Amino acid sequence: MSTSSLPLGSQAGAAPQPNRHQWVVLLGLIYLMLVAVSVIGNGFQAMTAGHAESLFEFAENPVTGLIIGILATALIQSSSTVTSIIVAMVAGGLPITLAVPMMMGANVGTSITNTIVSMGHIKNADEYRKAFQAATIHDIFNLMAVLLFLPLEIMFNLLENISGVLVSWMHSDEVLEVGGFNPIKAVTSPVSKQLESMLSGLSSGFAGALMIAAGIILIILSITYLGKIMKALMVGKAKALLYSSIGRGPVSGIASGTAVTVLVQSSSTTTSLMVPLVGSGVLTARDIYPFTLGANIGTCITAIIAALGVGGLMAEPALQIALVHFVYNLLAVLLIFGLPWLREIPPLLSGVLADRVAKQKVLGLVYILGVFFAMPFGFLLLSGFKLP
Repeated sequence: MSTSSLPLGSQAGAAPQPNRHQWVVLLGLIYLMLVAVSVIGNGFQAMTAGHAESLFEFAENPVTGLIIGILATALIQSSSTVTSIIVAMVAGGLPITLAVPMMMGANVGTSITNTIVSMGHIKNADEYRKAFQAATIHDIFNLMAVLLFLPLEIMFNLLENISGVLVSWMHSDEVLEVGGFNPIKAVTSPVSKQLESMLSGLSSGFAGALMIAAGIILIILSITYLGKIMKALMVGKAKALLYSSIGRGPVSGIASGTAVTVLVQSSSTTTSLMVPLVGSGVLTARDIYPFTLGANIGTCITAIIAALGVGGLMAEPALQIALVHFVYNLLAVLLIFGLPWLREIPPLLSGVLADRVAKQKVLGLVYILGVFFAMPFGFLLLSGFKLP
C-alpha cells in the first residue's frame, strides 16, 4: 500500500502523540503572554502618568499609525506579537482611534513572511513564478483591505463603532469581572506587582519604560514558543483540515484557513506552508486564495486572548481593539471576496507581478524591501516623523 493511501495519522513521518508535558508548557506560555500584556499596560500607565495620549501624538495621523503597524510587524515578522502589544498599549491608555490603523498595518506587515519563503524557489523560474504569485496574492488582498477600510475608518470610525457595539452587547465588565472579581487579573497581577515593586526605586518614567521593554520581550518569547508547541500538538489535526478542505470550494477553504491558524496560532506559518505547495505544482494560487483569507481571520484569536488578561476600567477598550482586528478581517473577506469584480483583483495583479519577477528575479528582493521597508520608512521621513 502506498504512503498516500494510508490514513493521515498513519503516514510516514506522522507527528508523535502529544504528551501532558506539552500541554502544561502550552498553558504556561499562555499565562506568560497574559502576564506580559499586564506588565506592558502597567508600564505605559507608569511611564505616561495617566497621559498616554501625549506619548502617542506621533501617531495621531491615521496613515502614520498604519505605517508604524506595517514596520513593526515586518521587523518582528509576527502579527500576533504586534497585535498583542497593541492590545497592551490600549490597556495602558492608547486611544482606540490611534490603535485601529496600527491593527490594519499589522495585517499588511505579516504578509512579508510568505513572500520571503517564495524566494526559496528562485533557482527555478517557473516554480518561482508560481510561488511568488501564491505569496503576493495575500499581500495584495491586505493592501486592498487597507485602501477600502482606512478611508471609511477616518471618515466614519466604522470599525471602532462596530466593535464598540459588540463590546456593549457582550457586557465585558460583567463577563470578565464577575462580582468585581477578575480571575485572569487575579493570577497575573502578582507577577506584575512584583516587577513594579522591584523597580519602585526608579523614576516612574524609567520604571515604566523598563516594564514595557520586559513585557514586549515576554510577548515575543511566549508567542514564538506558543506557535511551536501548538504546531507540535495540532499538526495532525491541522493537516487533516487542510487536506480535507482545499479544492472543496471557497467557504471550505476560508473555514479551514481560519481553523488551522487558530490551531497553530500563526497566520505566517499557515500561509507560508502553502507557498511551497504552489511552487511545486501541487496546488495553484487560486486554490490557496480562500485559505489565506481564513488565516487572516484565524490570527485574530491571539489578540482576543491577550485582551482577556486586562481587568478594571481598561478591560473594555482592550477587548474592543481585539474585536476591531476580527471585524476588520471578517468584513474585508466578505467585501473583497464576496464581490466577484473585487475578488479577481488579487489573483490577477499577483499573476502579472509574478510573471515580471520570474523574468527579472532581483525584482523579488526589490519588491520585499520596497513595499515593507523603503516605502514605509520614506513616508515617515517625509511626514516629519519624530519619536516623542
